[in-house]
Amino acid sequence: MTTDCWKSTHQKIEYMVATGHFIDQNWRLQKRVLSFVHIPPPRGGNDIADAIYKCLKEWEIEEKIFTISVDNASYNDKALKRLKEIFSRVRKLVCGGRLFHVRCCAHILNLLVRDGLGTIDSVIGEVREAIKYLNNSEARLQRFSNYAHQLQIKDRKLVLDVPTRWNSTYDMLFVALKFKDVFPRFAESDPLFSHLPIDEEWEHVECVCEILKVFKDCTTIISGSDYPTSNLYLIEVFRVKVTLDKGAQSGNVFIRHMVTKMKEKFDKYWGECHLVMAIASVLDPRFKMKLVEFSFPSIYTDADKQIEEVKKALYMMYEEYLEIHDISVREATSPRSSCSGNTGLEKTPLGSGWEAFGEFIKMQIWRNQKNQN
Repeated sequence: MTTDCWKSTHQKIEYMVATGHFIDQNWRLQKRVLSFVHIPPPRGGNDIADAIYKCLKEWEIEEKIFTISVDNASYNDKALKRLKEIFSRVRKLVCGGRLFHVRCCAHILNLLVRDGLGTIDSVIGEVREAIKYLNNSEARLQRFSNYAHQLQIKDRKLVLDVPTRWNSTYDMLFVALKFKDVFPRFAESDPLFSHLPIDEEWEHVECVCEILKVFKDCTTIISGSDYPTSNLYLIEVFRVKVTLDKGAQSGNVFIRHMVTKMKEKFDKYWGECHLVMAIASVLDPRFKMKLVEFSFPSIYTDADKQIEEVKKALYMMYEEYLEIHDISVREATSPRSSCSGNTGLEKTPLGSGWEAFGEFIKMQIWRNQKNQN
């Protein structure tokens, strides 16, 4: 289950949206909006927890929830802590509940990027205002386009960002870089044009865009909504960490300063092993434990300890699922009462075929081992 809060621009009211994600009988990922409810302020952790639990009760799926993914707001931490306590009373949570609360990877990446963009906030503002100035007049756009053609720049038009969406800000800066030589020419012909980043600022924008491209690619992959992506998280987080480590060793003081802030945020949210991310990659037959063993030394300072935690969690999950399987087999092989009424039918062990099949498998294994010896 995933949940997030959304604010209506027109109504000035915040809603909580809860979405259920599940695999159908054809092994296809499905998702359904389960709840779209207004939670009046002041909104706290208990309010969020109550709204989520009420939603699950209404759909009668409170015993089927595996994980709940939320962003990193403090009230969500309180809400998930309370929900975890509630669910633990009525059923056993997988892996001791360590997989119940999942922090949204896309939101963590968003926080990292915002710290990075904050270091060039003044430059971003200059570029944004410059594009707005051009867009306000068709004649200005035409003159700007003419200068671009003179410089043989055949790229697409300028892009204006949505300030609340960092990926659109990246797109705006990336495209503006292609026209950086056009802006000074346009400024010479228009005395009212005052938003002109200097060469050093353009260099900063270029360095930031190189780093942000990695984040954008990662966000695109892990935010895929039409296919399961959790098995791909670990390798993408590894790419982010390697990029930050490289930036921290850059000879550019500006980049080092920017990356230091981003690394602090990275360690804050991924300082402890992200079990869902690790286990999902292990269950991918292309990776198994090798990807964990490869990536963890770059992500964690105590890599050996974190790798051991993943192994323990895997064994714990295996034992839990084995117990569930054994119970289901015992139920299937136990004698069932006959049909009601005087039918003359005796009680029949309906699941006895499973026992015979199990003995057959054991015999096959024994014969193979004997032949090898």
